[in-house]
Amino acid sequence: MKVILLAGGLGTRISEETDTKPKPMVLLDDKPIIWHLMSIYAAQGFDEFIIATGYKGYVIEDWVCGLKTTWNVQTLDTGLDSQTGGRIRRCMESLPDERVMVTYGDGLGNVNLRKLVDFHDHHGKPATVTAVRPPARFGVLETSNGLVTNFGEKNQAEAGWINGGFFILESNILKYIKDDLEPFEAIVMPRIVEDENLMAFHHEGFWQPMDTLREKNELSELAKQSSPPWAEIY
Repeated sequence: MKVILLAGGLGTRISEETDTKPKPMVLLDDKPIIWHLMSIYAAQGFDEFIIATGYKGYVIEDWVCGLKTTWNVQTLDTGLDSQTGGRIRRCMESLPDERVMVTYGDGLGNVNLRKLVDFHDHHGKPATVTAVRPPARFGVLETSNGLVTNFGEKNQAEAGWINGGFFILESNILKYIKDDLEPFEAIVMPRIVEDENLMAFHHEGFWQPMDTLREKNELSELAKQSSPPWAEIY
C-alpha cells in the first residue's frame, strides 16, 4: 500500500522556518520532519511514498534525489494553490483503483499501522481517520468567585478527539473530491460523514503536530533521543 504525504502547504503559522523551505523540510535535530514521518511508516513495512508537493516543491524534490535509502520515494507536483483535498485527488488519480494511506507532512505519532489496517479491513467502509487527543497547549484555570483554585495543564483524556491524519482511503473516495480547491478536512470529510462512510481509529499513544515554533523546538529535543516517542509503536 502506497503512502501519500501532504507536503504542499505554505506553513504560514511557522513562518520563521518556512520562508525558504516547505514545512515538511523543517529540521528536527539533523533530519527534516518528513524523514521522521516516513520512518514511522517504513519501520512497519510501508515504504512506498508519494510526496504531494506545492510550495517550494523543488526543495523536497532535491532532497529526494539525494536520499540514500531503500524506500521507494516519488514526488508529485500538486500545484501551489491546491488544497488538501485536491492534493489527495491528484495523487490518487495517479494510482487508479488503489487503496492508499494518507497523512500530513507535519505531524508525528507512534500509530500502530498494522492495527489501523486491520481496523479498516474489519469495518468495510471506504475511509478511516486516526483520532488523537489534542496536545495540551495552555494552562487551565479553575476559579471560584474570582479566586484561582487550581492551575495546571489540561488532561488530554478530557480534551476529546481530533483529526490526527494517518488515513486509509479506498479508491472510490475520489467521488467526494470535486476539484483542487477543496480542503479535505472542511469540505470533503463532511461529505463522507454524511454518507456514513468515515470511521475513526482511536490512537491513545504519542501524537504531536508542528504548528508553532514552540512545538518545533519540543519535537527537535525529542528527536535527539536514541528512540524518540514516535518510534515506539503504541
